[in-house]
Parts: sequence; C-alpha cells; structure tokens
Amino acid sequence: MVNRTLAIPSTLRLGPLLRYAGPREATVWVETSHPGEVEVRPGEGAPASKERTFSVAGHHYALVTLRNLSPGSSYRYEVRLDGERLWPPEESRFPPSLIRTPDPASGSLRLAFGSCRVSVPHEPPYTLRRGSLKRGGVLRRGFYERDALYALALRMHREPPNRWPDALLMLGDQIYADEVSPETKAFIRSRRDAASPPGEQVADFEEYTRLYLEAWRDPVIRWLLSTVPSAMIFDDHDVHDDWNTSEAWVRKMRSKPWWEERITGAFMSYWIYQHLGNLSPDELEENPLFREVRGSEDATEALRAFARAADRDASANRWSFRRDFGRVRLVVADSRAGRVLKEDARAMLDEDEWAWVEEQTLSGGLDHLLLATSLPFVLAPGLHHLEAASEAVCGGAWGRMPARAGELLRQALDLEHWSAFGRSFAALSELLRRVASGEGATAPPASVVVLSGDVHHGYLAALELGPGARSPAYQAVGSPIRNPLGLPERLALRAAWTRAGAALGRTVARLAGVGEPPVGWRLLHRSPWFDNHISTLTVEGRRATLLVEKTTPEDGREPRLIPILEHRLA
Repeated sequence: MVNRTLAIPSTLRLGPLLRYAGPREATVWVETSHPGEVEVRPGEGAPASKERTFSVAGHHYALVTLRNLSPGSSYRYEVRLDGERLWPPEESRFPPSLIRTPDPASGSLRLAFGSCRVSVPHEPPYTLRRGSLKRGGVLRRGFYERDALYALALRMHREPPNRWPDALLMLGDQIYADEVSPETKAFIRSRRDAASPPGEQVADFEEYTRLYLEAWRDPVIRWLLSTVPSAMIFDDHDVHDDWNTSEAWVRKMRSKPWWEERITGAFMSYWIYQHLGNLSPDELEENPLFREVRGSEDATEALRAFARAADRDASANRWSFRRDFGRVRLVVADSRAGRVLKEDARAMLDEDEWAWVEEQTLSGGLDHLLLATSLPFVLAPGLHHLEAASEAVCGGAWGRMPARAGELLRQALDLEHWSAFGRSFAALSELLRRVASGEGATAPPASVVVLSGDVHHGYLAALELGPGARSPAYQAVGSPIRNPLGLPERLALRAAWTRAGAALGRTVARLAGVGEPPVGWRLLHRSPWFDNHISTLTVEGRRATLLVEKTTPEDGREPRLIPILEHRLA
C-alpha cells in the first residue's frame, strides 16, 4: 500500500527560463522542488529532450538542451518533471510560452535591454513615486515606481509574437544583495540573528536563492522569462555595493568575518542562476565544471571550491560571453569580477579576458557590433574627469596622505567606472576605433554600440573615435529598470552633464596630471532620463534604431510604457 501522506508534490520552484535560442538549438533552465528527470517537449514535430537535475545545498536544477530545431520557427513547449506536466500551468491566463528560433538570413533583431531592478511588490506603496505618500505629515521615501520589465511583459500579452523582443539583455543588478525586500528580511530574521553582521543583507548561498526566487517568481515576469531568451551579466549589487572598487576595498571586505561566506554564495548562485544560461550548447559541453556538476550526486562542494577560487583569482574563470544573431554580434564583457586591482596596474579585465574580447570584436564580417558592459564606457563629462582624477590621486599623484583621502572619496562616491581605470579606458577606445575603421574586415560595421547600465539614469551619446573610424559609434545606457534615484543624486548628475560641470571636472583632472580622454562624446538629446525604463535596439539589415520607453507611474492602473526617445543609429 502506498503511503500517500509522504508524497511530495512536484513543483517548479523557478522557471522555466528560456536562456539560449539559436537557429537549431535552445536551452531551458529550471529549479525544481526535488531531484528528478526534467523533460522539455517543444511539440510541432521537434524532438523532446531530458536532463537529470543536479543538486546544490538542497536545491535542484536542470539546464535542458534542445537540438535539431528549425531556423525561423516557433514552438510551444511544456516542461515535465518525472513525467508530470508542470508547465504551462493548467489554468494559465498567459499566452503560450514559445521557443522562437532566429533565421540568420532575415537580418533582423529586436533586443531589449536594461539594468538595476529591485524586487518589491507591484502594488502601493512600492509603485508610487518617491516621496509621493505622506504619513504623519512626513514624506516617505523608498518607493520604486512601476517596473519597466513588468510593463513590457503585460504589453506582450496584447501583442502578436512577431512584435515581441527576440532577446533580453540584463546588464547587471538583477538582484540586490544589500538592499533586500521586506519578505527576504523576514526570511533572514527567521534563520539567524540579524543584529549581527551582515545584518539584514544576504549572508550565504541559501539567502541568495531567496533573492532569485523573489526576482523571477512573479507570474508576469515568470512568463516573460519563459518565452524571451535572456542573457545576463552581474554588477556590484548582485554581490555587494561597490564590489571590487579597489585593492583597498577588497582588503577591507576580506577582513570581515562574514565576507567569505557571502562572496562564496554569490559566485555559486551566479554560476547557477545567471552564467550557465549565457553559454551555448557547445560551450556547455566543453565546460569542465558543468560536466562535473552534471555527473555528481551532490555538487555543493565542487561549486564551493570553484566559487572560492573565482573570488581569489580573477583569471580563474571567464565570465564574458558572446552571442551571434545572424550578422549582429553581441559581446558581453565582464567589467566587475575580472578586474585587476593592483594600484599601479589597474585594469577592468585581466590580459587573457581582454584578449578574448579583442578577438571577438575584431573578427569582421558583421553588420553591427554590440559591446555590452555593465558599467558605462563614457559617463557625464564632469563625472568622467573626476573619476580619472581619483585614480591618479589614489595612485599617489599628490602624495601619500592625499592618496589615503582619495581612497575614502573613491569608495564613498563610487568612482570606479571605466573612467577610473585609465589604461582600460584607453584600450577600449582604441579597440572601438579599430572596429569602426574596419580592421580585420572588408568593410566596417554599419554601427558600433556600447550597451551599459549601472548608473540609474539613461542616455544615448555619440562617440567620436578619431581618425580612420567610419562606423557611427554610440554609448547607450539603460538604467534603471526599477530603482530610481532621489532628487539630490539627479541634480548632481544633471550638473555633471553641463559645460560648467565638465569644466570643473577637467580642472581637477589636470591638477592630478590627467590629460584629455582619447575619445569624445556628446548627448543626442537634451538631458539624461531618470525614470524607470526599458530600451530596445531594432536591427533590419544594416539599419538600426534605438527606442527608449519609460513607465507610467499612475497608481491603480496597469503599468504602460511611453516612448521618450527614438533615434536611428545607422
């Protein structure tokens, strides 16, 4: 007789997430309630595929690869665990989840991108404007307005699939380990003393899994991620604010007794929840850690060892990756974990990873090159000069005592973008010039676009790369998806874009011995935007257009997206 009281209901704890979708292959990621065999059935004559789950610290995951698909096709799919159908839900109110394979010959791409998305409820007071609710005569802060990704998903419900994004690029801060929701705070308090460091911040792998659960479990977001292929790269808040700012910052954090468990959990969870899905099926087959994890009954210790090594050695793993969409290439460069922080040899990426980025970008034969980096290449001019000066001062340009004060200022003001890594800024400037001049190709691309996030304001800037550059080049920043700045920060950033702000920053840089940057840039609109927004790059052959849409903040209505910029790039 079967003891039914011991039966464990099969559930998808998270997912499915459609991660990679090529012309003939796709990958689908899930987290399940218990170990088992996950099967993805695409239907329409395409073969199903199965994969055993792997286990890490009591959690169970699978990344299922589908092969022998047809280019330019659309497949409704379902997910089963040990034969039981778990997706789509029986009474789903959403359109069917689809695997849409691109047709390389079409020459078209619609890529949505953005960064910086906090996970809080989609209801008041979280949906109100910052400071828009009075209680006891006091303006309350901490409201996040409407979620641009949520608004995009709701619009997709009303549109045919041929108007959906072909891919979604999430450029950092998918989760906030140091700015958790009330629900995660309650979970933290239920399992440890939140009065002890790190307090109500994430402490370990288990708490990281809660952040991903909150970020991706909402039914609207869950459906979106099940039907739009996604690529992701981490930034500082996925680990800790200002992560890897400098050598001094790392020394300070490693001296804290709770840090090792925090950073280990961060790398473990990032590898599982974000990085694996960035890889193509062929790359997965060649990945030694993935092979080890798949063949292990419990991969916890193997992944912990990997995470500790990744923290101690920037060259231990390459987090950068590439995706091709026909003749459009997306190269995603890790500008956070792969840093070299020795003060006299600072670099945004180590030598091997930088060589890989150069190889991918200079291969030629492209209509458009998209180089994604979570941190903007170019900033507001005033801020650029200040960061460049900060690096020089911290390196000893004004002596030992000012260097110490400069380090405190660098950490306090987050002066750690490409501008604060002078050698890397110059190297990337030269790389973009080489690509735009057509080096390594019979003709230069129709456009070169740097895609970035992080700074909680968005803008489109034209890059002036210097002699020989024939391709139009741009910096497009999409931030935030949901986490708007307060008024003081907005005013400071607006000032940094003015002529006076640029002049002040340039003066400070000159006093620190820093010359003019090797590239120029200018805004292509009046001022940056600070609203929650999502950007979409649309390519048709050698033509490219950028559309930026912000959310409507009205409470009590379905969130909508309103265009704030549409600009032809090529």
